[in-house]
Amino acid sequence: MGKRDIDYSVYLVTGRELLPPGKDYLESLEESIQGGVTVVQVREKNADTGEFLEIAQKSQAICKKHNIPLIINDRIDIALAIHADGVHIGQTDMPISIARHLLPPDTIIGVTTSTPEQVQQAIKDGADYVGLGPVWGTKTKDVKNPPAGPRGIGELLTLLEGTDVKAVAIAGIKSSNALHCLHGSVSPGGRTLDGLAVVSEIVGSPEPFKAAKRLAGIIKSFKSSQKLIFSLGPGSLQTSSPSPTAGDILSAVRKFGPLVHQITNNVVTTQSANATLALGGSPIMATAPEEMEDLCKIPGALLVNFGTIQNLDGMLAAGRNANINKKPVVFDPVGVGATQFRRSSAKHLLDSWQATVIKGNAGELAALANSNEVQAKGVDSVGKGFADPAGFVRNLARKQRAIIVLTGKDDYVSDGFNVIRLSNGHPLLGDITGSGCMVGTAVATFCAGASMAETANLTDPFEEDGKLARGDMFLAAASGVLALTIASEFAAVREDVKGSGTFLPALIDELGKLTPEKFVERAKIEIL
Repeated sequence: MGKRDIDYSVYLVTGRELLPPGKDYLESLEESIQGGVTVVQVREKNADTGEFLEIAQKSQAICKKHNIPLIINDRIDIALAIHADGVHIGQTDMPISIARHLLPPDTIIGVTTSTPEQVQQAIKDGADYVGLGPVWGTKTKDVKNPPAGPRGIGELLTLLEGTDVKAVAIAGIKSSNALHCLHGSVSPGGRTLDGLAVVSEIVGSPEPFKAAKRLAGIIKSFKSSQKLIFSLGPGSLQTSSPSPTAGDILSAVRKFGPLVHQITNNVVTTQSANATLALGGSPIMATAPEEMEDLCKIPGALLVNFGTIQNLDGMLAAGRNANINKKPVVFDPVGVGATQFRRSSAKHLLDSWQATVIKGNAGELAALANSNEVQAKGVDSVGKGFADPAGFVRNLARKQRAIIVLTGKDDYVSDGFNVIRLSNGHPLLGDITGSGCMVGTAVATFCAGASMAETANLTDPFEEDGKLARGDMFLAAASGVLALTIASEFAAVREDVKGSGTFLPALIDELGKLTPEKFVERAKIEIL
């Protein structure tokens, strides 16, 4: 008899200590399965052998009733006693080789892994699946390794490419961050998670059926989606140019007037707000964490620019709530390589929420990628730049699972598959403070327009679709860059512009005068 084929999508780990007052364990378990749990692991850290055996037998009866596989945590003897479908062991438990010798050959064996070495060893030892994590911090289990975040899980998944070993993410997973975990935990080669391991979200709920159903819906919708990086995917630019699309998105911005929420540095607040207004958006520069849940329910986009990093808690709350509400998040890590605090803050943010677009100059993006190829001095890049900028942005987009915008003399935009080079702009942009920040504002505004236009076409905008942001964010990001750079060309040749002091107000004027025809006429785009 061969091993059972298991759907790891909604992997429930039990924990009776988490049950709400008055909720029966077996009742909760059955409701969870009816809601969409696909596999159950019985974990009893404090029960003696007799109690564990009784709980395992009763749990197994319910699982068999619904044809759901049952896995026992740690205890080989309990698994043997009830003929469980599988066993899950930790790094300090019995080695896989010994467990495999003791258990029937058709037993599924899973192992907890936190490091590349542990994943490689699990593959070598013949594990059927691995639990990767911790993704985030959790109160349901003592963890020795620091949270990896979805991007860290994606790196571990790279080791599973080309193998039959399944993978579930563990620790800190809830319905509010499940989609972020699934989207962000993808290897550069496209290896995805097979499921999410959940404890308190379901066990601690007074309505486990609804909790399980909500998670199952998110996971199912993600698995049925194309799992792309906020774009139309490979080859989408082979038959169309972004320039007419930029005009369409500009029209959407002016039609919908999206709220563009900007947590930005105090050097550029006024000009960023004015640029948003000129393009047709509605700016708000709110930073208090207490406001973020309400603000992120309003359609539009979020820009997080941490040039002065004054309210990290506000940035964290804003990004999380934006992900929950499927709002595009544009991250501008200004001067990220300048200090250790900026580097650690950027990591904390990107581990806590999923950026839709990451925009930066060569020095900033090199720092995010841990590359020494380009250096930075404060907020500016120094040196010649990347030898292969197209390859760099493509690889970084796959690693970050975000659209990457590399700004410079030429601008590069990638979704991990497509790369385009944009060659508009005027040298006067480099003579005013915050022109790069205004690019971030324009990108966020166009992402908001694209998102609202896509949502307006949906039959049910509240139906789960497995996406963290709607609309083609690749084209929206490129269009935002074009908006500012094309406007700069019109502004620079005006008779009233005598230098950088008169250039800035003229630039705002020209952003307001942009038309779809100007994009088609002026856009300098090369598909690489």
